Amino acid sequence: MNETISLAEAVNRAATLLATEPARAQSHAEAILKAAPGDPRVLLIQASARRRQGDAAGAYAILKPLAAAYPRAARTQYELGLVLGDLGQAAAAIAALRGALALNRDLPEAWRALGDQLFAAGDVTGAETAYAEQERTSIQDPALRPAADALFAGDPVAAEMHLRAHLLTHPDDVNALRLLAEAFLRQDRLDEAEALFARCLERDPAHDGARFSYAMALFRRQAAAEALDQIQRLLARDPTNSAYRNLTAACLALAGRHDEALMLYEALLAEFPGHPRIWLNQGHALRTLRRRDDAVDAYKRAVTLAPQLGEAYWSLANLKTVPFTETELAAMAAQLQRPDIAADDRLHLDYALGKALEDRGEYAAAFARYDDGAKACRGVRPYSADAETALMERSMALFTPAFFEARAQVGSVDDAPIFIVGLPRSGSTLIEQILASHSAVEGTMELYDIAVIAQSLRGTARGGSPARRYPEAVIDIDPAAWSALGERYIEHTRIHRLQGRPHFIDKMPNNFHHVGLIHAILPRAKIIDVRRHPMAACFSAFKQHFAQGQAFSYDLTDLGRYYADYVRLTAHFDAVLPGRVCRVIYEDVVEDTENQVRRLLDHCGLPFEAACLNFHENDRAVRTVSSEQVRRPIFRDGLEQWRHFEPWLGPLKEALGSTLDDWRGSRAPDGRLDDTHA
Repeated sequence: MNETISLAEAVNRAATLLATEPARAQSHAEAILKAAPGDPRVLLIQASARRRQGDAAGAYAILKPLAAAYPRAARTQYELGLVLGDLGQAAAAIAALRGALALNRDLPEAWRALGDQLFAAGDVTGAETAYAEQERTSIQDPALRPAADALFAGDPVAAEMHLRAHLLTHPDDVNALRLLAEAFLRQDRLDEAEALFARCLERDPAHDGARFSYAMALFRRQAAAEALDQIQRLLARDPTNSAYRNLTAACLALAGRHDEALMLYEALLAEFPGHPRIWLNQGHALRTLRRRDDAVDAYKRAVTLAPQLGEAYWSLANLKTVPFTETELAAMAAQLQRPDIAADDRLHLDYALGKALEDRGEYAAAFARYDDGAKACRGVRPYSADAETALMERSMALFTPAFFEARAQVGSVDDAPIFIVGLPRSGSTLIEQILASHSAVEGTMELYDIAVIAQSLRGTARGGSPARRYPEAVIDIDPAAWSALGERYIEHTRIHRLQGRPHFIDKMPNNFHHVGLIHAILPRAKIIDVRRHPMAACFSAFKQHFAQGQAFSYDLTDLGRYYADYVRLTAHFDAVLPGRVCRVIYEDVVEDTENQVRRLLDHCGLPFEAACLNFHENDRAVRTVSSEQVRRPIFRDGLEQWRHFEPWLGPLKEALGSTLDDWRGSRAPDGRLDDTHA
């Protein structure tokens, strides 16, 4: 018995040394084998120690007969999978790791290894599934397993319910807080996710999984500088991690450092040439840098590697200038017939095929595809038109002449920002490109900073009532804080100002919601409302799949109501802040470009420059879906495209109602747009 105990202690001591001192672990194992030759536990330690020291061949020589002798030993199969991966035998490595997990599904390290192998092999879906299983199985607390199972099975709402109940009695459980943050992230509740991840990391700074998810939440909130800071901390510990490097490239692109992002994607592709999503991301970077042909090649390479990857087809369609071939049309249609295709791939294929059919003049079939894609988006992006209308009415009730008179001397004095607002697909990228061609103006991108400031505002509770929400919360802001909020915006957007020009553009269209807030915190900023015929603007939005946000755009009735509410809200600001917003009608810019450009520059206090008329020659990076269109001279082709689909747009017309007649806004007696209300 004493010898058995002594042997067990020796084995445990050798196993403990593996992670930090594999050479010593190997020496211990060899010594034990002299006393207990053939002991499978010790042979496994010896093989693992060799692998950790870079001797994969030596490890394999031990593991191959060991795995054959003990085919139901999960950890032996796991170790064999790692060694086969090191030897470059990817298919055999994946088979061994799957074998280990078939024997024991609760091995998080095996799921991670399987995910890495599948990622390298280009199996994105398989890799994501494996990584999700790694996260699930890493939760050891039985009280949290139901929540983890629900979360990683795709039901974050059920997970949230479990976790909230658990946290009532265990408010400081870091694992529960992290899982709740993950549930928020999967529901796009980014502010809540970000706050919880930060809280988890305060208590457990070494939790790399929480830090990576925190960086992802920051990235999705467009906080590039903060996301990069978190990723750099992860890379300091694991510089070769492909997921960290991929997110770094995305953050660099978000910060406008597109050349650096492209270099990182190229390095990743040199390492993982069979990975379709890296080719897809490289295509996005190339498109932004005006390398259209190279972008097309990258997207097509992604399709070759993953024929079901709908986003690659949609990215080709989104270029707006590259027609699909008959072969590509047939390939998309064939993929849509697959019963096992992922929902995200299906909806992207619907939109891409819709664009292809529209280009061919098959409008009924095209609308059917757009409608199918929109229905799929509605299923995962809930939206309430009633809530949106109520929000706009609350804004109109709050932001009155009296409100602004009482705050006439507040806000930052910085005059750098130029806000372009309106609806997506209304010509805002064209106006941005025109202004960004001026020597005093820098184009950036659609920035989320104003929305983040709005969401961060919380009023004070009064008389037992709950704290006010935005926009009513602004009533409680101290006068001195208005300037601080403006300076916060200026500071947080500095990362996007790479050229150092006096003015910069924030092209987030949804900022029309926040004209009152913008005026209060940045009274010297310029605001431009770009407007397009409601049928053209709304249908263009309907057939566009947006990467995030714009949940109103996937239903024709919702679209019509949203446009009508937008016109009503901006008319309110025309009345209470006369002349504050410059309204630009897209159709007028197309028909009378020079006069409209001069008018636009006058509003911004900028001298006329001919480069603004030659905007299509500007080689700046453009990230939006209109990137290729604004690299051509003004064209009229798109003005009446919606009429091809008029037979199916009845719900849109009905929801727009009288807005179809008065969508242009205030007018002077001679019928021209009244600049005093423009």
